[in-house]
Parts: sequence; structure tokens; C-alpha cells
Amino acid sequence: MKTFSTLMPARQLLLGLLVASLISTGVQAAGPRVMEQGQLPADARLGELKHLNDYFPFQPPKTKAAWETRAEQLRRRILVASGLWPMPPKTPLNAVIHGKVERNGFTVEKVYFESVPGFFVTGLLFRPEKTEGEHPAVLSPHGHGGRLQDHGEAAIKGLIESGDEKYEGSGRYPKLSRCAQLARMGVVTFIFDMLGYADSTQVPMAVAHRLRDARPDMENSESWGLFSSQAELRLQSIMGLQTWNSIRALDFLCDLPDVDAKRVAVTGGSGGGTQSILLGAIDERLIASFPQGMVSTAMQGGCTCENMVLLRIGTGNIELAGLFAPRPQAMTGANDWTKEIMTKGYPQLQQLYKLYGVPENVYCKAYLHFGHNYNYVTRGVMYHWFNRHMNLNLDEPIVEEDYQPLVGTDVTIWNDEHPEPPGGPAFERRLTKQLDDQSNDTIRYNVENSQKPMEEVRKIVGGAVAAIVGRSLPETADLEREKIVEVKADGYLVFTDKLRYKPAGEEIPVVSLFPVEPEWNGTVTIWIDGAGKDGMFGEDGKPVKDVTALLQAGHSVMSADLVYQGEFLKPGEKFAEARKVDNPRAVAAFTYGYNDTVFVQRVHDILTLIAFAKDEEHGAKEIQLAGVNGAGPLVAVARLQAGESVTQCLIDTGGFRFTSLSSHRDPRFMPGAVKYFDLPGLLATGAPQPLCLVGEGPETPPLIGLVYEFAGAQEQVTTRSSRSEAISWLTE
Repeated sequence: MKTFSTLMPARQLLLGLLVASLISTGVQAAGPRVMEQGQLPADARLGELKHLNDYFPFQPPKTKAAWETRAEQLRRRILVASGLWPMPPKTPLNAVIHGKVERNGFTVEKVYFESVPGFFVTGLLFRPEKTEGEHPAVLSPHGHGGRLQDHGEAAIKGLIESGDEKYEGSGRYPKLSRCAQLARMGVVTFIFDMLGYADSTQVPMAVAHRLRDARPDMENSESWGLFSSQAELRLQSIMGLQTWNSIRALDFLCDLPDVDAKRVAVTGGSGGGTQSILLGAIDERLIASFPQGMVSTAMQGGCTCENMVLLRIGTGNIELAGLFAPRPQAMTGANDWTKEIMTKGYPQLQQLYKLYGVPENVYCKAYLHFGHNYNYVTRGVMYHWFNRHMNLNLDEPIVEEDYQPLVGTDVTIWNDEHPEPPGGPAFERRLTKQLDDQSNDTIRYNVENSQKPMEEVRKIVGGAVAAIVGRSLPETADLEREKIVEVKADGYLVFTDKLRYKPAGEEIPVVSLFPVEPEWNGTVTIWIDGAGKDGMFGEDGKPVKDVTALLQAGHSVMSADLVYQGEFLKPGEKFAEARKVDNPRAVAAFTYGYNDTVFVQRVHDILTLIAFAKDEEHGAKEIQLAGVNGAGPLVAVARLQAGESVTQCLIDTGGFRFTSLSSHRDPRFMPGAVKYFDLPGLLATGAPQPLCLVGEGPETPPLIGLVYEFAGAQEQVTTRSSRSEAISWLTE
């Protein structure tokens, strides 16, 4: 590591002299300060957090190859966020179809099946009156208001006057009307319930869509409910469950004997439009899509069922809709959050489709004289789109017809012969535990039955961590270093820097100690401490004994205040005060669906430090990580993203497990951590990198030992009873 220029500005020189004086006299209670007194880092993360009503622009990449790389990352993130990485087993649906009702040109049947054992999806199956041969099919998630949405006798008259609807009968029930018309067009159509609506009552409306307050009674590491920290640590959410239900509904539809599984499309409005976007992004069976009312750079989905942690960090509904490209996709704009779609969103989707040479495969038309809707006019655009791209070969224009409305027992799934299944809090707890057990079994099965188990571990756990962290090791060109001071102490030099990661507008204060006697041996140990960079120093202002041991072994030691540590806080300020979250609902997804957690942001800072240490200016031969005083989990995650850039790690876990957390506002909260086998799973995935553990007792935890065995590196993981012994391991 080269030394700084001795030609420092006067302020820096005075600051350097002050730091040297304090170190030599032992006056200060911690390490040297980097920022001027009263100054916070110029870091974008200290500003307002992103929220669902923010602005979410999309700028397509310039090449198809660049987009497909980005698309793969986004698809994996959707799967991870939904709890579907790896994909769960598709258990028998045990579908039941009953209670046929006949109308002119179509029939309606009641359906229920199990998306997972004991968890039921309910809906209505519309079929053409003539059932010979195989038919194209449309899956229709309904959106808010439910599949039984009724405008009412009084409101429908006004809607007819405004042009929203045409008929008093069918127009009262707009969601069923689109299914009826599609069936008359020769399309088998399945409309299924969102959780909490109509006959999907096992998880009630109050939980699935209207939750505002915390649920302390459902917060338990042994038995938990949705929207708890335990559920988020396992990536269990209403939106994830609805995404899985969409996949299973598509399975049901494609398996019907009268359906041509190669001609299946999806359409839904509002919340159903959100479901259509996600399903289209991750399921290639769909050949066309009409996600209505949610393709927008503005509001991204106001309900808890439309938000989940991780989903929209650095992206939004326009880009997520782009994942359907190059398959045909259309939508309309209205006088709601989609009102700017023709200038903000649609042109970018056209650019994206041009990369595939099919700009005609995306279409949008604005009807700004209508409010938020999936009305008669918009349905007409959808009928035309599906006629064209599903090869229905019907004469245009297609005009929606009236029909005798479906009401009462015509549309009710449960009855005496088909009793409603149990639901409520007890069922919810059983469901979350069942999903957790299923996830654990799936990961174990995939690893144990792989010819290359270590590669499977890296794919599953490493792939999930990559999606959760969302950042790899920064490029040197993206870093900017502002040198503050260089001072001489007893046998070592002290450097202070402001280190910036320019693409994200991040700035962290860094302190580095460089050995003079003995000479530097080319090893940089990055010291990550729960107390920030001050953890390197004792009350006398000198390095603590473990850091001193590293210096005496010829190591350079570097540390920093990670976000919301040390100099990121005002004098006397606590973390909770600095990290206030303006969240209208007490659920993690409303904050961490748009922003990285503090834990992940701190991992980002560690990656910035590693990239800084790799800089050619430093000339480091080896980079080591040490995570102590509560920072062990941060280092466990950072080492996975850093890969071979880090030589070996010392991690003092203090026996911590993510299951011990009781709030998503805890700075140690990392979504998905428990799903991927908690801290042991994260540590194990770093194999075969040399690892020394403190705080885990005399024996290596079994999971870590097993995975290191998969990697053929059993001897590369060890435990020590004290940190000083682990420091000796680092310096061997």
C-alpha cells in the first residue's frame, strides 16, 4: 500500500497533527474521525427512502445481450422474492370441477384445487358452448374488487352514460363479463380468487389485503404468521403465495383435456394486472399478455398483496413488464397512475421490443377520459389483441355481448357436498410451517441428488444471496478516494479516507493502519466491527490487542463506519432515530420492497472496502476479512459476493442466528436468511474458502462441515475458542 502525498492542504495537516497527538497521548476514547466535526457522510442512503408512489423509470439497455443478462437477474429476483427459488415441487392438484351452469354460448363450472396440500385455490371455469377438440385458453387473475365485483344497480347507469359499460346486466359484473366473452370467442377461461376474496377464505381479507398494524401474536420462531419477521426471513408473503397460485392455476388450465397448452395467455386488471406481470415474467408457457392498469412509472401497487421484499429495488413495473418480451403484450392507460404511459413507459417498452425486431408485439392506447378500469372499451382492446396473437381467426371488430348475469349459487364454490376448508390463524401458522418444511426438503433434495452438490449449493444459496444483495464487487473505476490525513504512530501509519462508490452516491469514512516495523507483508485484513471503525481502537485511542497482533504480524488493517454506524450518526443519535421509516403499514414489504435493508447496505459497504483493497495502488497480495462484535453475519454474506477476491475469513458469530430476530426493523434483518439455512447455510456456501469460526463452540456446525466436505475442503474450516486464537490462525 503506497503512502499518501505529504503535500496536504493546511486543514488536513492540522487534522493530522491533532490525530497524531491524540493517539500518542491516549486522550480520545476511540479512533480518528474522518469527517469534519458535525458533518455526516455525503451518502444518498441518508436521504428519503423509496416508496410505492415514487417515480420508477425504465431505460432499456442498448443491446439484446445486455437486456437478457439483466432479465435473468430480474427473473431470479422475482423467484427469490416470491419464495420460489428453488421452485417447490408441484404436488397433486386434486382438482374438483362441479356445478355446471349454462348460458347462451358458454358454460360455467366451479373449481377448487390444492396449490399445496390443504391450501385451496377457488375459481370459475368458463368454457365455449361447443367443446369439440382443443381450445386456446386464458388465465384471468381478477384484481381488487374480487371476481364477483358488482358495480350495483345505481352505479351501472352512470357507467353506461360515461361509456365505461354498455349493458346493465353483464356490465354490473365486469370481471365475469370478460370471461364470458372470451368463452364465446372459443377460449377456455379460468378466473381464480385472490387470497381473502369470494371463496378463498383460509387466509382472510383482513390479513391478505388490509393489514396495517403489527401482529405480535403471530411473531414466534416456532409458530408464526404472515407479515411477521419470521415469515420475511423465509420469504413467505401474500404476494408470493398468489404468484404460486397463479403458476398452479396455469398448471390446472394447461392440463385440461380441452385446452391447447401451446396457446395460453393471461390477463388481469389492477391487482390482477400485477399478478399478470409477475406470472408473465417467470412462466414461459404464456404466449400473450394483457396486464391492465398496473404498467406504470408511478404508483406500483398500493395493497399489501402487491408488495413483497426485494421485488422493486432498482426496478419497477415497466421493466418487470418488459420481461415478457418478445412475446405479444398490450395494455391501456387511464386517468390514474397510468396516465403518462404514452410518454413514460410505453416508448421504452417499444425500444425494448425493437431489440428483438418485433416492435409490433407491444401495444398501448390511452383512454384518459376513463378512471382506473378494465371496462367495456378496454376489454374490447384485449379481445382484439388475443384474437390476433392467439390465432383465434375471428372477424373484427369483436363486440362484447350481454348475457344473463351469474349470481348466488351460480358462482359459489362451497356447498354441502363441497364443504369449505378450515382457515384462520391456526391454519395460517400450519401453512407457513408447512411451506418452510417443504422449502427445506426441496433444497436438501436438490443438493443431495445432484452429481455436483457443491455447485448446487452455490446455485441455490449463492444465487439467492446474489439476488438479495443485488450487488457484486465494484469495479475500481467506480470508486473515488479522497485522502484526508496520514500520520505516524508507534510502529505504524494511520490513514483516513472518504471512500465513494460513485454509481450509488455512497460515501463511507475509512481508517487504515499500515505497519512500518515490521514491514508490510502484502496482506490487508479488513476489520468489520459492530462498533464500526472505532472498534479497532481502545479507550486509550490505540489499536486493540487483536489489531495490534495483526500489525505486528505485518498485516495492514482497514476498517470503516458502515452505513448508520459511527460518523453516520449525529452526536448522541441512535440507530433507530436515524433510520425512521415513513411506512403507512407495519409490513416489511412497504419499505424493503423498494429499498435495501440496512444489513444489505452494510454488506455493500464491505464490498466497497474489498474493491478498494484490491486497487493496484495498494498492491495487496492477500485480502482477509474479520467480522467481530456482531458483524460476523455481515462478513458471512459479503464473502459470498466477493468470491476469490478474499483469501480467508475470521468470523465471530457470537452464536447468532437470524431466527432470533423479532422485527424487520432490526439492523440485522436480512430477508430470506432463514430460508437458506440461516447463518450456517450462508457460512457453508463460502466453501472451500478458508474459514475460522469463533462463537460456535469447539465443533464445526454440522451443516458447515458437510458442505465443506462436498467441496473437498474439510481441512479449510476450523473453530477457535477465543478471538486471540483466531487472530493467530489469520497470521499463520
